[in-house]
Amino acid sequence: MKWNPVQQRLSQEFIEKVKARYSEVALLEIKESPEHEDDIWIYVNAPMDEERQIEMDGYAAQLSSDILTDYGYFILMMSFNPTVHA
Repeated sequence: MKWNPVQQRLSQEFIEKVKARYSEVALLEIKESPEHEDDIWIYVNAPMDEERQIEMDGYAAQLSSDILTDYGYFILMMSFNPTVHA
């Protein structure tokens, strides 16, 4: 990653918090947003039922909002659910 140490730390903490709550989530990659190079997108594999995915997406959205409010950095989680996209 080419981001600053704070962005790197926040990205790592973000995925650790999501994985602590949703253990089935697996990190696929962390990369810059195709829309803005300072924004970070965290791609995860999330094999879970739809209700749990909606819950997880809400949790991730709250984490994103907290980081944006507290630090001014935009970090977004993009989930891929192989059970839905099969």
